[in-house]
Amino acid sequence: MNRQGIGMTSMRTRQRLVQRLVEQGITSLAVLDAVRDTPRHFFVDEALAHRAYEDTALPIGWNQTLSQPYIVARMTELALAQGTPAKVLEIGSGSGYQTAILSQLVGEVYAVERIKGLVDRARKRFRELRLRNVQLRLADGLAGWQDKGPFDVILSAAAPEQVPLALLEQLVVGGRLILPVGDQRQDLQVVTRTESGAETEVVEAVKFVPMLPGVQR
Repeated sequence: MNRQGIGMTSMRTRQRLVQRLVEQGITSLAVLDAVRDTPRHFFVDEALAHRAYEDTALPIGWNQTLSQPYIVARMTELALAQGTPAKVLEIGSGSGYQTAILSQLVGEVYAVERIKGLVDRARKRFRELRLRNVQLRLADGLAGWQDKGPFDVILSAAAPEQVPLALLEQLVVGGRLILPVGDQRQDLQVVTRTESGAETEVVEAVKFVPMLPGVQR
């Protein structure tokens, strides 16, 4: 694979994407650099590589999508809002693109994905990109990854109808759960664990795939 890319996957094309993110309000230079440096065309089928740096969601099979770059950048910026997290749990790793972005910006990334085909593909990409601080497993995202917790940040790329208590309990006090919540209408929320419970901030309206239980082999 060509990390730098040519033509529609070139560094110039990536820079245009970064400029669009700036225009949409992304201000973190670290996040913008990570988006620029991450070969998004690695994370889609070759036939879609020419669209990899459009600010749009793209299909990755199994009725799943590669999230829109703006949403990836926004959620990553929220994850870094209180400094550099040492341990992040990602629910719904999918293609592994968000995981790869996070790996450049945080201490350790623990990622969970419920579809085996996506896990196998993502692991191959992580090896090719030499991501040393990522652990990925096939598991039910609703259960999180308790053995590796507690986490400073938990970030979800799938929407439950309400905030899963099991995930909230895997945060450190002061830790943040960043996820879409809802069914027909979804809102991106930042849920902060407190000594007495949780505080919720609604960020903006979004549209994600639903968070489903179990695993798909």
